[in-house]
Amino acid sequence: MAKITDEQLKQLQEQVNTINQNQLQIGNLETQKHTLIHNGVELQNQLRGIQDELEKEYGKITINISTGEYEDIKEEEEEAK
Repeated sequence: MAKITDEQLKQLQEQVNTINQNQLQIGNLETQKHTLIHNGVELQNQLRGIQDELEKEYGKITINISTGEYEDIKEEEEEAK
């Protein structure tokens, strides 16, 4: 059976190995992406819980996240008056 040269075989094998490594890295990155998305959703849920607690204690407010100062949010009906 005919064969390609050893140099050609080596070059071909290296290229296939590089492609396989890239695909493995893409898979790892996709796994990290999935984990980060899941963590982001969980963090949003935790934030919503904190916001709910603050609303129970202070009512509907807008909070300056830098200073902690807050203002009441006026209802739309009150703004229309």
